[in-house]
Amino acid sequence: MDKLPSQPSPVPLLVFVHGLGGSLAQFNHLLTSLSNVGPCFGIDLPGCGLSTFAPTSWDAYTVEALAELLAVAVDQHRDKEAGQGVVLIAHSLGCSLSALLASTASSIGTQVKKHILGLITVCPRSSPPSPHEVTALRRLLHIPGPIFDLWRYWDRRGGLSSASVTRLVGVDADSDTRGLQVRYNKQSKTPVWRRMAWGTLPTYNNDGTNPVGGLPGKDIWAGVPTPILLVAGESDTVTKPEELKKILQFFEGTESIQGGNYNSSTTTDASGVAEEKKPYNRLVQEEGHGVQPQTEEKELKAQSKSNQTKRSIKTVVLPAPASHALIYDRATYRTLAGVIQDFLREHVDHRLNLGWQLQYLNTSGKWDVKNLAKWQKVTPVSDRIANTFVALKMLREVDDEHNPVLFSQKYHERIYAVIDISYENPVYNPASMEKGGIHYHKHPTVSKIPPSPDETRDFIALVDRLMNEITERRQKPDSDQRPRPAIGVHCHYGFNRTGFLIVCYLIERCGFSVQGAIDEFERRRPPGIRHAHFIDALFVRYCIGLQRAPTL
Repeated sequence: MDKLPSQPSPVPLLVFVHGLGGSLAQFNHLLTSLSNVGPCFGIDLPGCGLSTFAPTSWDAYTVEALAELLAVAVDQHRDKEAGQGVVLIAHSLGCSLSALLASTASSIGTQVKKHILGLITVCPRSSPPSPHEVTALRRLLHIPGPIFDLWRYWDRRGGLSSASVTRLVGVDADSDTRGLQVRYNKQSKTPVWRRMAWGTLPTYNNDGTNPVGGLPGKDIWAGVPTPILLVAGESDTVTKPEELKKILQFFEGTESIQGGNYNSSTTTDASGVAEEKKPYNRLVQEEGHGVQPQTEEKELKAQSKSNQTKRSIKTVVLPAPASHALIYDRATYRTLAGVIQDFLREHVDHRLNLGWQLQYLNTSGKWDVKNLAKWQKVTPVSDRIANTFVALKMLREVDDEHNPVLFSQKYHERIYAVIDISYENPVYNPASMEKGGIHYHKHPTVSKIPPSPDETRDFIALVDRLMNEITERRQKPDSDQRPRPAIGVHCHYGFNRTGFLIVCYLIERCGFSVQGAIDEFERRRPPGIRHAHFIDALFVRYCIGLQRAPTL
């Protein structure tokens, strides 16, 4: 990111805000995609995720207190001296916290408010609970903690199929998504959940009007001056998609404007980048689940006594099975990532576009593979490895042959997906490959170092999921009977890290011995794994009966 133009300001900071009972880990899939287009920052609120449960005072967990804490954290991490802007990307309760930060009707976070360039809300709530709901929730939250824990234990009966899981992920969620929800539910601490839930409840007058505190409503939402993206899931029973319509009604009375896009800053041209054709819409790539979002978009001019600023408000409803878990549900998160990237590019800052960045870095001489001469000597694609993988060298956007467009045209029937295990952003636009029918997944690893057990475990889980997707697609009645497609893997040249992870999969899933897996990779991708310490690490990791004594 430091090679991109920083005038008049650096590329905006993307800030991720989780909801009630959530954590930053829930954004893992989105972070994998969006970290390629802009710098990212996330926070685990107190007592959530990896954060310590401190302070324990109930007053520290009001919506206002959490929003102020978020403002301080954002202000500490953005580049204040360079005037870096911020885009808030929030889920559930995080949407309300972010609205308080962005709205001119709120006095919270004045130090960052003017630097907020966009607000992206996923499963937002439009208003505070009604007086009747507040009364019922206060009674529930007065239940002593141990009894509340017993109720949670009862609610979790059934594991993956429990009510506590289905309530959030929906009845049609797959086992992987349900497994994640089980993990997140266990990580959510009862004392923290009760305090945060209590903090969302306003105080009403005797006649049930004029709520004070708690979740924000019309005045706060209507006071957001920046471009807004509102996203909901059709099957969400926690925050129903009707909430989007309610929020849109808050902006009635503003003047509709036809045409034109909001741009928050003017940026250096990238020698032809401005002439780019209509960007690829990756929303149709989730054919396995039939996910195609319903979108509405209108541009509004907010009336102000001092001046008039144009803002865009876009709504997207992802169809079933999209639920409250759509940020980490494998049926929806890639579609959501594409929706967010389109919004960032079109309405916030056109530098938040990997295609633009690649073209800029190429025309400015700052972007290419590390050693072009060495890279050109490497065979682009290996033979099939154990009838499961092919090893690749990194694609190159400006290459005459091994570029994503020609690659997808040639291999879209033979390769289902490409797993990019390089650490840095790719030197090609993955969207070009996805447009051609080959899925892209990022699983970063560090060069020269054997992937860790955790990285290996996650790689194997990803391959397992892709293999299941291939099987499900081939079992459909209208599926053709072409040979089963492979999964492509690349680091930079496609030998060491690529070979290491493929060998691990062959050992753990395909029944190969360590030497047998190494030999299979070498036959299909000569000369095989080049680093001796990678091979040593494989033998140590899979040595049967090896006992490790504790370090003294």
